[in-house]
Amino acid sequence: MLLRLHLLPLLLLLLSRVAMAPCPPHCLCASDIISCSGSNLSTLPFGLPSYTTRLDLSHNALRALQVDWVSQPFQRLTTLVLSWNSISQIEMASFTATPRLLHLDLSSNQLRVLNSSVFRGLTELKELLLIGNQIAQIMPGAFSDVNSLQRLYLSTNRLTSFPLGLFEDPGGPHNLTFLDLSYNRLSKVPVQSLLSVSRHAGIYLQENPLLCDCALIALLEYWLWKQYRPLVDFQVGYQCRGTAVREVNCTHQDLSGIPLEAQSYRVEPGDWLRVPCPGLGLPVQQGLIVFWVTPRTALNSSASDLSSRLSVFPNGTLEIQGALMEDSGIYECVVARGRYYDSGESPEARVMVGNSSVSSTTGLARRSSGEHFNTAFTTLASCVISIILVLLYLYLTPCQCRESRGGGSRGCGARAIILCSDPREVESGQRRANGKRVAFLEPQAEDSDINVPKTPVMTLDHISTEGILKNGSRTVGHTLTDPAQEV
Repeated sequence: MLLRLHLLPLLLLLLSRVAMAPCPPHCLCASDIISCSGSNLSTLPFGLPSYTTRLDLSHNALRALQVDWVSQPFQRLTTLVLSWNSISQIEMASFTATPRLLHLDLSSNQLRVLNSSVFRGLTELKELLLIGNQIAQIMPGAFSDVNSLQRLYLSTNRLTSFPLGLFEDPGGPHNLTFLDLSYNRLSKVPVQSLLSVSRHAGIYLQENPLLCDCALIALLEYWLWKQYRPLVDFQVGYQCRGTAVREVNCTHQDLSGIPLEAQSYRVEPGDWLRVPCPGLGLPVQQGLIVFWVTPRTALNSSASDLSSRLSVFPNGTLEIQGALMEDSGIYECVVARGRYYDSGESPEARVMVGNSSVSSTTGLARRSSGEHFNTAFTTLASCVISIILVLLYLYLTPCQCRESRGGGSRGCGARAIILCSDPREVESGQRRANGKRVAFLEPQAEDSDINVPKTPVMTLDHISTEGILKNGSRTVGHTLTDPAQEV
């Protein structure tokens, strides 16, 4: 106890020093938020509090981020803003002193190359902004170690190739759900890979000089059919549309109008199955690429290994060799058709291997319908019983209002009372069923003294239903929609 009393003044002194820590020159400090923006700084200000959680160094003259650019570790720093500087170089392991960063903004600098392991140590980083730089090359492993990265902004740079390593590198950001590559210099994109990654990530490609070929047309038509938000919201930013699509001869004129109807196929385990592309007639035009989006990956007819278990023939037919139970699912045929999909059309084929898929689906439907029936029946029965009880209470159990010695009403019970529309009707013995209202109350003990007047519980004569509804309305909640995630 004595030791605690001696340590208390020391603790108070330390806390007072932390609370009275001076703010660095040319900076504004508000608790754990520090802003040194627009101060023409070429180095990090000296004396920044280590407990800072948000640090704004934008609009300064920083040119490089070296390993020792931070003089002390910032274990609590979650947001670092370095936009609108002149940063052209970031050394490896420059962010090891800020391991808790969640948001890093490096927009509007002069970065040209992202070297390997440039973001090492940022294992918790979720959002990275690199907008408005001069990035033309991303080295392999540049985003290794940022396993938690979810949103990456690379808009308005000089990229000429799609950074596929973001999704294929073993140490890359596997949780990436938003990638902005707009306003770059991309002429071609890996269509087959995008068919896979766009199912769980929003890829923005507008305002790039994309080459309008049959593969890209197939991808854009498929995205429009899926109502892929990154394309639907920025469709005018793609050159491959309108007359540009019609100038590319991808399909025969007599095949583009074939309606697309979803098909279903069933195969036993171990058997082989061939699934033709819905709506695609034969023979297929020479050089036309047909893509198939399977439940786990994407395939194409131009680079398909016919010896593998799943392959695509040059005529667009999908072959499944030695079908397995996990092959059950939806398969989508993606091919340039030169037109938009009509409502009700579908390029899908449903494959069911064995009875497991059918039985499980049927059992789920039966169980779901049975649960819905039981719930509906229980609700209906409860409502009927409640209505019957209320009617019995209203019409078969008269209000046992006994007059007291003073002429006043003693009450109508402890558990429930009937509130008549006109008290004079109760006094005169008149009863009108259409004027009664029921208010259920908590059990109360009857007053032992019958001469003590009762205080009325509530008065409903002057309250309208509309007023109750308006005054009793509550906002349950709001849902915020993220435009990138929709894939």
